[in-house]
Amino acid sequence: VASGYADGSIRIWDCDKGSCETTLNGHKGAVTALRYNKVGSLLASGSKDNDVILWDVVGETGLFRLRGHRDQITDLVFLDSGKKLVSSSKDKFLRVWDLETQHCMQIISGHHSEIWSIDVDPDERYLVTGSADLELRFYNVKHELMNGESMANETGPETGNDGESATQNKWEVLKPFGEIQRQSKDRVATVRFSKSGNLLACQVAGKTVEIFRVLDEVESKRKAKRRLNRKKEKKSAKMGVEATDNVEANHGTEEAGNVLVVTVPDVFKLLQTIRASKKICSISFCPVTPKSSLASLALSLNNNLLEFYSIESGSSTKTLAIELQGHRSDVRSVTLSSDNTLLMSTSHNAVKIWNPSSGSCLRTIDSGYGLCGLIVPHNKYAMVGTRDGKIEIIDIGSGTLSEVVEAHGGSIRSIATIPNGNGFVTGSADHDVKFWGYQIKQRPGQDSKCLTISNVRTMKMNDDVLVVAVSPDAKYVAVALLDCTVKILFMDSLKFFLSLYGHKLPVLCMDISSDGDLIVTGSADKNLRIWGLDFGDCHKSIFAHADSVMAVQFVRNTHYMFSVGKDRLVKYWDADKFELLLTLEGHHADVWCLAVSNRGDFVVTGSHDRSIRRWDRTEEPFFIEEEKEKRLEEIFEADIDNTFEDKHIPKEELPEEGAVALAGKRTLETLTATDSIIDALDVAEVELKRIAEHEDEKARGKVAEFQPNMIMLGLSPSDYVLRALSNISTNDLEQTLLALPFSDALKLLSYTKDWTSNPDKVELVCRIVTVLLQIHHSQLISTPSARPVLAALKEIIYARVLRNAKILLVSTLQQWII
Repeated sequence: VASGYADGSIRIWDCDKGSCETTLNGHKGAVTALRYNKVGSLLASGSKDNDVILWDVVGETGLFRLRGHRDQITDLVFLDSGKKLVSSSKDKFLRVWDLETQHCMQIISGHHSEIWSIDVDPDERYLVTGSADLELRFYNVKHELMNGESMANETGPETGNDGESATQNKWEVLKPFGEIQRQSKDRVATVRFSKSGNLLACQVAGKTVEIFRVLDEVESKRKAKRRLNRKKEKKSAKMGVEATDNVEANHGTEEAGNVLVVTVPDVFKLLQTIRASKKICSISFCPVTPKSSLASLALSLNNNLLEFYSIESGSSTKTLAIELQGHRSDVRSVTLSSDNTLLMSTSHNAVKIWNPSSGSCLRTIDSGYGLCGLIVPHNKYAMVGTRDGKIEIIDIGSGTLSEVVEAHGGSIRSIATIPNGNGFVTGSADHDVKFWGYQIKQRPGQDSKCLTISNVRTMKMNDDVLVVAVSPDAKYVAVALLDCTVKILFMDSLKFFLSLYGHKLPVLCMDISSDGDLIVTGSADKNLRIWGLDFGDCHKSIFAHADSVMAVQFVRNTHYMFSVGKDRLVKYWDADKFELLLTLEGHHADVWCLAVSNRGDFVVTGSHDRSIRRWDRTEEPFFIEEEKEKRLEEIFEADIDNTFEDKHIPKEELPEEGAVALAGKRTLETLTATDSIIDALDVAEVELKRIAEHEDEKARGKVAEFQPNMIMLGLSPSDYVLRALSNISTNDLEQTLLALPFSDALKLLSYTKDWTSNPDKVELVCRIVTVLLQIHHSQLISTPSARPVLAALKEIIYARVLRNAKILLVSTLQQWII
């Protein structure tokens, strides 16, 4: 399985082992399209950098880069047994590439909007394109025969007899066939033919998939003939007998001239429309066609659901649905119970109760848009504050919504438990802070009792309340307002105590340490501020995250704290020394919420990427100085990456017909690999001089024991250089050799003739020699000292490759016989 990533890398996974076999680096933008050829030896990838790269999957290396599109590549498809490639782009053009000559054969325009998906049927008769246009466009695919002539899948004659038209037809691989109207007005997301080619699915960026029946040649001609007959009947009814004779005579000559034109509606017939319960992300036909139906179609929905449909001639039935445990949208809050045995998470329409140890989902309860929550002591009930101002009381044991209380006139942004466990405090956008107490009441008509809540006190503030926090000794309540200030009040009398002023944007999160000495506030201005709760003085303002700080929490009984932000990072801080201890990476989008266990042995975070992650404390020690060095190295590497591609340099204008370039890209790894080769060549050169001097002394009669260089690990100079080359990833080899100076390239060539004696290294040697010859061709020709090396390589390499091929052929035959 090949998977493309946002950083431009492609990873090839082995499904049996469940491991990553190789990583291919070449794109400078996110990978947006991937397609294997039929035998799986070649992989084509498209990206947001507007380039198409062809990869040799077996050799784990990039072959070449195809450049010509002016916008993001959206889809790719191989044609003609992998000899041609069709690419679609958001620039509204299709391009047909000849992979043997590495040039653009044909550019197809005509789409009025971005092309989002293309596909070809298994017999490669038709290519279909889907865009935001109201119709699907179809093209006939023209194939090359063995003798070099062309054969098109069309019933009409070739147009044009002059030389210019013949030349144009020679390069015309795709010929417009026609259009067919779609039912939906949403843009097309995916078009795919079934594995047998009898169905075409068109998935739109909504909840529907349109299924078209693909008729074979006989049926489509029969349908075209019926359409022609109906047309004649209509004309005869209108025109009378004389006109009818003329029309029949005309049509007779047309049919005799082989102009029974098969149109798109004659081949593609709308069979049915599948409507899913939620928005569809992607579709796929089952490779095996079941006997009872035409095909099986799998849908991936945006709510973590997989649905399988059996498509029959008259209707489609849902046969199976697989539901995944996770949330369907942003995880807005996570809350741990007092004994860390339960974890509650809220999202836009569901509350989930988890076992934080095993990661299994225990309960899923439908709810409103939960922004905050808490688990009541003894773990029997939970409270959820929603966006529409309600407090939902959830019975954890039965997994049901026990009661919904109309609490506030605006969204409830924060819930803070009161330390004695008798109630909690809520803060809302309606400017109110409300204090609530727990009560047990008898259910009407039942013997069982249930928990309910009552409003004890209400405090009116002068702005929207964003966060509330209660000190561990229940002496103070802190309220963060939309005016960027934090008001601290006495809990018992609600009298004003302190105002914390300093943030430039509203405070989004805060927490008070267990000893009540410190209060930390995180803001949309990307800063954390640590304050003393005794006098309200700001101890330190820390530029903490690259975006808004969304949650912050102290580890119990310490002055260590965790913070999360929209920059996707989780950070661990020392609030006494004001030092960053650790940076934890893992989330793929904004991190919204955070919960720290009582013992501080694990942390739970929830994110916009819909995932909940648990971070465990390990016994492995870490050193602050080492972490600082790592961060400095990362900054340095980021600067190096920026220097590879200077954004201020004007980009070269690509010719209309496109261009070809090297597949790989220069990275820190390739530069390091180049340095290692140069070092190995220098060490080997010094060692060769020492060996020559020793031989001279030996010839003169001065016999002294030769002491080999310890750095070379007992290897000969030639083997030491070969070892340095063998350690380089095959994908990085081309870019590594490209950065090698000519003098070192010449030294490297002189070693290659020794390596050809090793059968395992013949392929590597051939690649090295080929790349160096391509890079330094003109210099090698004009350098007299290079000629003996090139002459020797010419004799040796061809013979070695031939010999290896024969050995491989014999061994394959032997295995086949066995």
